[in-house]
Amino acid sequence: MKFNPETYSIPDQREVPFIDSDEIWSYLNNAKSTNERVNEIIAKSLNKKRLNLEEVANLIQANTPEQIEIIKAAARKLKEKVYGKRIVLFAPLYVGNYCINNCEYCGFKSSNKEAIRKTLSKKELISNVKALEQNGQKRLILVYGEHPKYTPEYIAETVKTVYDVKTGNGEIRRVNINAAPLTIDGFRTVKEAGIGTYQVFQETYHPEAYKIYHKGGRKMNFDNRLVSLDRAQEAGLDDVGIGALFGLYDWRFEVMGLVRHTNHLEACYNVGPHTISFPRLQDASEFKLNPDYLVSDDDFTRIVAILRLAVPYTGMILTAREKAHIRQEVLQYGCSQIDAGTKIEMGAYSEVENNHQDLKKEQFLINDDRSLGEVIDELLEHDYLPSFCTACYRKGRTGEHFMEFSVPGFIKRFCTPNAILTLAEYIIDYAGEETAAKGWKLIEKNIESLHETKLESSVRMRVERIKQGERDLYF
Repeated sequence: MKFNPETYSIPDQREVPFIDSDEIWSYLNNAKSTNERVNEIIAKSLNKKRLNLEEVANLIQANTPEQIEIIKAAARKLKEKVYGKRIVLFAPLYVGNYCINNCEYCGFKSSNKEAIRKTLSKKELISNVKALEQNGQKRLILVYGEHPKYTPEYIAETVKTVYDVKTGNGEIRRVNINAAPLTIDGFRTVKEAGIGTYQVFQETYHPEAYKIYHKGGRKMNFDNRLVSLDRAQEAGLDDVGIGALFGLYDWRFEVMGLVRHTNHLEACYNVGPHTISFPRLQDASEFKLNPDYLVSDDDFTRIVAILRLAVPYTGMILTAREKAHIRQEVLQYGCSQIDAGTKIEMGAYSEVENNHQDLKKEQFLINDDRSLGEVIDELLEHDYLPSFCTACYRKGRTGEHFMEFSVPGFIKRFCTPNAILTLAEYIIDYAGEETAAKGWKLIEKNIESLHETKLESSVRMRVERIKQGERDLYF
């Protein structure tokens, strides 16, 4: 199969592996990253058109300081065009860390006898969700190891449990999933539970590198994992997330792999991934980092900027693996979602807070352990609009429908008002006095920026209704 970089037009290749290492390296090795070519590609991206592999390769190979700054400046501009200053917030909740796989880089690998294995009981799950709600969280991603315990039926049951937990004005309005690939029937089962996005990360898109790191369990099968989200689409679960773990192989190849995966989904299903994640490899129990492919801070910021230009309408997730100052910098270049108040020890949200991280209980180390309130306060300081919005899922704006809605550029028209409303809820229910003052000031600024009298009036009326005690209002 040969991919047409101009039209993305390929024959029906659903559930057929689509990564050709030679093809990807050919694009990278033959890139002509002249200033003129780089500027042409950037102009296309700023016109909100997805880039093809040849174009992405040219941005990757643009190595001069001047070119890198041009790329970052364009990414800032594009993010402002598409997303404005809105940043969506969520938290991860680890439900179970039993795992049959033996991924070298993961603290949950089956050969790690030091790992403390646990699956949250229903009571423990509820307790952790209550603790998250009491801090103001509205969006969770549930994380599971790959193990016979964690069947599609079990995942669906835990999702329903989470949705049923209410604490005062607190509730979880969207549950995403990070778990093992499922069969088509399995994906149908979790879809019926009302999940949001289902994430499956390829880890590395290079087949030979993949073999080195995955030496046991179902995850050894590169092709099965690669086309797993095709099965989700076949099941009608059209909201999926992809990702690569940067540090396992050459970052340039991984960026190309993510774009190739995006283009594959669009070509076969008329909808790309809802989100792309790009975590960097961190220390884990019984794992030592290989320096050969480690990604520097400078290259990491380039990765974010290039991906933003490559996929203008795809959400980009930045995790607490990164230190606070790195998170603050790359928010400029295109990230639209971040986790906050993150704890990755099993059951940690409802336990007495520890002052250290224990690798025997965690999948990896995190570098930003600030509370949700601290992260929100910093976002407000830098004029970002924190959002807990889940409106698209209530209105059925997912998958292909989301693309129809978002591609014309209407995200800011709907998402900014909805972000304002969820921030108003947070301020009233959870914020301290100083954060509240900053929040109301930013809300007023964003309402005034709508520049539509009717919409501005509607937003103000809804904010007043929230002040009177109503919740979960959205456009």
